[in-house]
Amino acid sequence: MITETALLEKLPRGLFIGGEWVDGSAGTFAVHDPATGDVLAEIADASPEDGIRALDAAVAAQDAWAATAPRTRSDILRRAFDLLTERADEFALLMTLEMGKPLAEARGEVTYGGEFLRWFSEEAVRIAGRYGSNPEGTGRMVISQRPVGPCFFITPWNFPLAMATRKIAPALAAGCTVVVKPPELTPLTTLAFVQLLVEAGLPAGVVNVVTTTTSSAVSGAIIADPRLRKLSFTGSTPVGKKLIAQAAEGVLRVSMELGGNAPFVVFDDADLDKAVDGAMAAKFRNIGQACTAANRFIVHEAVAGEFADRVSERVRAMKIGRGTEEGVQIGPLIDQKAVDGTAALVKDAVDRGAVVRAGGSAIEGPGTFFEPTVITEVAAGSDILREEIFGPVLAIATFASEDEAVRLANDTEYGLVSYVFTEDLQRGLRMIDRLETGMMGLNIGVVSNAAAPFGGVKQSGVGREGGLEGIHEYLSTKYTLIPAS
Repeated sequence: MITETALLEKLPRGLFIGGEWVDGSAGTFAVHDPATGDVLAEIADASPEDGIRALDAAVAAQDAWAATAPRTRSDILRRAFDLLTERADEFALLMTLEMGKPLAEARGEVTYGGEFLRWFSEEAVRIAGRYGSNPEGTGRMVISQRPVGPCFFITPWNFPLAMATRKIAPALAAGCTVVVKPPELTPLTTLAFVQLLVEAGLPAGVVNVVTTTTSSAVSGAIIADPRLRKLSFTGSTPVGKKLIAQAAEGVLRVSMELGGNAPFVVFDDADLDKAVDGAMAAKFRNIGQACTAANRFIVHEAVAGEFADRVSERVRAMKIGRGTEEGVQIGPLIDQKAVDGTAALVKDAVDRGAVVRAGGSAIEGPGTFFEPTVITEVAAGSDILREEIFGPVLAIATFASEDEAVRLANDTEYGLVSYVFTEDLQRGLRMIDRLETGMMGLNIGVVSNAAAPFGGVKQSGVGREGGLEGIHEYLSTKYTLIPAS
């Protein structure tokens, strides 16, 4: 396996504009390892003018890329998948270094992120329209699909590879060009991935990357440009609302994957082995730093005690450390702000009467670590039941009836994903209809899949990524009428 030093030395450090690696006009900035605080790399810092140069390149490449044969676009994505698979260990190590997740989880993200390349390589050649007579018989209708045009993507720090491939792959498959702004905290994986796309044969200007410490200024300039036609963002709901407002000025197509507050409902007839396994996956995957992470554990009062005992035992046995260490299950949180926020939520719950069953504290020393935590007897009104935790804290409240469980689960402005554990099939089917979320896991704690539409309802966003639906976010429908002869 490649060493950390060798991996970092081979990384590109510049902006990628028009097929070339160039300096940022705002200088450089440092990317840190959250497990140690050490600097991993100094990379280019873009200004708003650099952002517009990147959009210039995307606009210049748009017509040629849209006219490129679907099979050619498909082949490039497939070659990118093959290259990523060959270099899985390198990409996994890079994500662990800049984001902190355990190496085993990073390898899983490489697999997941790669599947978007493979899936949309297959969808590129299946973009279809239709043809037929109008009802009056006076003409022929041709319904065709065309790429929406240049796109701007703002990706999050928590899944540096998968969130990039989930947006870039369908856009390229549809014939759109792209400007990507990776997160300031974890930009290195995106730079390595774009370098891989070039090796796969991607033409100059089709994908452009601007890394920056002035995200709002760079993004604002790009979004305000009338040549941009699509905006896709993954991140918090407050930021998403601001971006939607900016996008409204240009009437842009938008895809927004925003905050979550996922309920994890355990009924009294649940298989507790499945429920505990599901809880560990749904809560502690990515150190709890996922919009799909279970946030509120709503457990039937008849089984809440046993459920809490079993998850607490599992949590106390979890190994904490730098993600590169053998057997580590909990790495660092992304930064000190994340640690402080997690600690504040736990303190508020305890001040309101909650009981800490495991963990509960930040860890002193280098890096930004917080103990995996279980708290029970969480009172209604606690901040931890209203806010997205984004940390390794499992908070348990109880319910007595199905109607109460549904009420508690839906008592949030968010609606991304829910998890339900019950052995009653009819109850499970009722939950599909009654829970106000865009996705649901029934007796399983992880739902994400490249072949499935990912997205939420309410303030968790608009649009879908992945699945058959994913490519249509990057296509516009055109209707043509031909008079009957």
